[in-house]
Amino acid sequence: MTTKILVTKSSMPPYEEYIEAIKPLWDTHWLTNMGIYHKQLEGELRDFLNVKELSLMVNGHMALEMAIQMMGFPSGAEVITTPFTFISTTHAIVRNNLKPVFCDVKDADGTIDETKIEDLVTENTVAIVPVHVYGNVCNVEEIQRIADKYNLKVIYDAAHAFGVNYKGLGIGSYGDASVFSFHATKVFNTIEGGAVAFKEHLYYEKLYNLKNFGIRGEELVTSVGANAKMNEFCAVMGLCNIRHLKETFQSREERYSFYKKELSGIRGIRLFEEKEAVTKNYAYFPVCITEEYGRTRDEVYDMLAEQDIHARKYFYPLTADQACFRNKYRDMNLSVARTLASQILVLPFWADMEFDKLQYIVDLLGKFGGAI
Repeated sequence: MTTKILVTKSSMPPYEEYIEAIKPLWDTHWLTNMGIYHKQLEGELRDFLNVKELSLMVNGHMALEMAIQMMGFPSGAEVITTPFTFISTTHAIVRNNLKPVFCDVKDADGTIDETKIEDLVTENTVAIVPVHVYGNVCNVEEIQRIADKYNLKVIYDAAHAFGVNYKGLGIGSYGDASVFSFHATKVFNTIEGGAVAFKEHLYYEKLYNLKNFGIRGEELVTSVGANAKMNEFCAVMGLCNIRHLKETFQSREERYSFYKKELSGIRGIRLFEEKEAVTKNYAYFPVCITEEYGRTRDEVYDMLAEQDIHARKYFYPLTADQACFRNKYRDMNLSVARTLASQILVLPFWADMEFDKLQYIVDLLGKFGGAI
């Protein structure tokens, strides 16, 4: 097989469907500033995600940054979070002039270790920012118990968890706010985009001001804000893609099940535990390359790359260990997270990925390492 295999491929509607859907934009010339498609998508996503309130944003990072900003935390306050995530999570905290306090994660699923959170709470702690990494759901009950005990806000990074439900509720229903990403590589995309889900309507007004310069009328600016609005072309892409989500999830589940079954015969390849009462979105297929495999994760990564198969080391290094922080957090006890970061490999996986490509990757992994 000589075709390049990337880690993912964007889901897109039929070309003709999107072109037909954007034609009205040429008639109205209304391309941004919360037009009719923006409002329509906001409503449809609110219903699909089973959340009370939702505010669309230009991308997932700005959604998280503004969700944190709207809470009005004092400069220099501490936020407990996970280092096992995309750098955006940490940057959103730092760019709000807050101090990230990194908590180790669980080996079973990569989510924040709720048993270690309480020991990190100080008089300067104002919030917890956990991540539903790869769509694996955090222990939302225990996190909320701790937050209530110490009067902390909980803002979930749910960038990987679009469409995930837990105990019959949309995952965005938990905490004070949850943030989604609609980047081109996600299960659901608007080319670029994101959203904040929440319960209190007051947050909608705060986020509206933050994403639209604080403008409330032609001659009225009530607060200082930025520009983080989603444009109409992206909103239309979202409206098209949302129509195909049922078949997208079904296709992903079929391929996920194939990988899971076929890889079970290879010694040393470990999958994360799956939590009960969770409706999955099958967003990623992460595996841990353990010592039993007989090869390191990096050796596997290089072997696949030589075959033009581009897996990803999500997430290595940890955000806490990135160069931009200049070893500031190197002494923190993050042993589980650092071990996971050295083992994790996200395999190529998307909704209409050909099964022969899946089998090809499985065969390569079996021959390279410890097939039973």
